[in-house]
Amino acid sequence: MKSFGKIIRSVQAFGRGFSGLGGQEQTQNYPSIGVALGGGFARGIAHIGVLKVLEEENIPISLIAGTSVGALIGAAYCSGVTITELEQMAARVRFKDFACWTLSRYGFASNERMIKFLSSILKVKTFEELQIPLAVTATDFSTGAGVVFHSGPLVDPVRASCAYPGMFLPVKIRGRLLVDGMLAHAVPTEPLRNMGAQKVLAVHLKGSWTNGDAGPRHLFDVIGQCFAIAQEMNCSVWKSSADLVIDPDVTGYKYDDFARCVGLISAGEAATRVALPEIRKWLQQPAPARKMPTPCTAIIPAKS
Repeated sequence: MKSFGKIIRSVQAFGRGFSGLGGQEQTQNYPSIGVALGGGFARGIAHIGVLKVLEEENIPISLIAGTSVGALIGAAYCSGVTITELEQMAARVRFKDFACWTLSRYGFASNERMIKFLSSILKVKTFEELQIPLAVTATDFSTGAGVVFHSGPLVDPVRASCAYPGMFLPVKIRGRLLVDGMLAHAVPTEPLRNMGAQKVLAVHLKGSWTNGDAGPRHLFDVIGQCFAIAQEMNCSVWKSSADLVIDPDVTGYKYDDFARCVGLISAGEAATRVALPEIRKWLQQPAPARKMPTPCTAIIPAKS
């Protein structure tokens, strides 16, 4: 039995090396690149365009961290969902696939429907099985502390990361009520640094929740716009851990514009192609001495 276990571990190690995760860490002579995918509801579809260009241009991604919709797309991509499959998913997904209206003192909708949705698209069930290491961020509703998931089951951490306050009910994991990771990590650059990323590419989806002079359509626009203002006022926090920021032009896209996926993906592609010359420079730099990443557990409070 012991020899059989050694064979299994050898096969797993070979697989990691073949996919560029294990062996690459030892042989690559350029910095490890981490991609931080921020939140933005439907606007997050632009992340697909970013990943599409990076893949087409053979830019190696060593690590990904995601907040809210960035966590959803990051989890899917790291699990082995192809860009084509992501584009197809974006074309058919709608708000009703995530939300079920309810009445609670915590919010107006539950995102329990995401359990079925995520289970249908993710290629694996746990962080440990992912092809690319992933961090998913959430926020402790009681303390305000940032929470970062690196291990264990995938579905509930992604649900928690997407639990927008006031709209979706918090998600309870290990006795803690968790809400959207954007409150602690609007763009999760710091978690990537803690994982050992030497170059961090941040994808920021700046946009208004209101309709210009027409004003908010409903309560969710009011809540969303207030959070958007707060995030922009504090963007220096996550930008300090980024080497390069990509800002896809999502102006004019509403938070629930899922039907406009083609334009959102194109916005992500266009912004990434502008940034490509700078990203390519990273691959011409020698890899700096590697630092030991922050030890990972299923839930890690973020640095204050």
